[in-house]
Amino acid sequence: MKKNKKIFVIDTNVILHDYTCLYNFQENDIVLPIVVLEELDYLKKGNDLINFHAREFTRELDKLSGDTLFNGGKELGKGLGKLSIETGKPFSDQLKASFPEPTPDHRILAIAEHVSEKKKPQQVILVSKDINLRMKAKSLGIMAQDYTTDKVADLEQIHKDIETVDSIDDALISKFYELHDGISITEFKLKPKPHQYYILKGQKSSALAHYNPITKLMERVEKHRTYGIEPRNAEQTFSIDALNRPEIQLIALTGKAGTGKTLLALASALHQEKKFNQILLARPIVPLANRDMGFLPGDVKEKILPYMQPLFDNLSVIKNQFKAQSKEYMQIEEMLKAEKLVLSPLAYIRGRSLSNSFFIVDEAQNLTPHEIKTIITRAGEGTKMVFTGDIHQIDSPYLDMKSNGLSYLADRMKGQDIFAHVNLVKGERSYLAELASNLL
Repeated sequence: MKKNKKIFVIDTNVILHDYTCLYNFQENDIVLPIVVLEELDYLKKGNDLINFHAREFTRELDKLSGDTLFNGGKELGKGLGKLSIETGKPFSDQLKASFPEPTPDHRILAIAEHVSEKKKPQQVILVSKDINLRMKAKSLGIMAQDYTTDKVADLEQIHKDIETVDSIDDALISKFYELHDGISITEFKLKPKPHQYYILKGQKSSALAHYNPITKLMERVEKHRTYGIEPRNAEQTFSIDALNRPEIQLIALTGKAGTGKTLLALASALHQEKKFNQILLARPIVPLANRDMGFLPGDVKEKILPYMQPLFDNLSVIKNQFKAQSKEYMQIEEMLKAEKLVLSPLAYIRGRSLSNSFFIVDEAQNLTPHEIKTIITRAGEGTKMVFTGDIHQIDSPYLDMKSNGLSYLADRMKGQDIFAHVNLVKGERSYLAELASNLL
């Protein structure tokens, strides 16, 4: 055994976050509490992604065990440690006095405490996405940490997708306006990433620019009204440019509430509707305050309506730019009836064909990295995918600014020729909304 080899006790939420987690602990050993298998059994039925993860993990365990028992542990592969399953253990006096209720979390703590005592002096660490469970473990003297495999290392760096350059010669900016095809990047003392956006400033003039990795040219970005929506700032102008570029197939739009992320994506989709067979606008349903949807009155459609209302609000904003008898207004109505434009909970979209579709996923900060990956890997030919969200407004108790799927997407995809990320800063909903977002 290696001198610094550790033992990690895995909580259920880690598996639901990443069902391949067993292979991400290097040479260290893994202990799976029997309680976890019990919780996964409850979650194996259903159409949500956590149900899929529960089933996939159980299948993986079955492959590992084969026809043999877990006694003594199972080798996970070359360079990896062993996996063992620990059965239920009695509560210690300390655990009984602190947490008398035999909840699944407390039963996991009992197992982690038992393993810690049994394996001394080897370091035993409980891995959980649940902050409260980690705090409880630490209060009992058990080491605990978050699952960090897919966490973003440098959050600030991924938001540096727009660069302001103040030292540009006015003559170069004038040339920029004259040459509509763009200027070679060699004329700028810049090292851009693919599809990076710039605010170029000289002494007397300025310009908005985009670096095209295919042509190696710096291209001027102009403001364009898109399906009734006029961009109000540089970030919105860049967003519309990215959304309308056919070579960009994957886009992340981040920013606080009221910056126009979903509105711009929907307007651009409607503007390009002839290029796509269908426009899909979806969002994950994450009940606020941990309240289940069951408390809401009505049937399934009535229950999900409150969660879908923001999508309909964005559509109403666009429709209200036109008169009721206008071609654009009637076109939206016809697209809704024919289901060429579909607004739906994300769970209802799964299983649909995503070929030649403009697919917008709203509130993507509430998705795990694996959920984001699952959605993107279903993209067929001709599909454009847009993920929008505010990483400061995460409703899931097991995600944070560094571990959510939207941050993960922006971090992992930066530098790819088919990807663009724009972080919108200024709120345009209203002065009141902007003030509240900044001060409250």
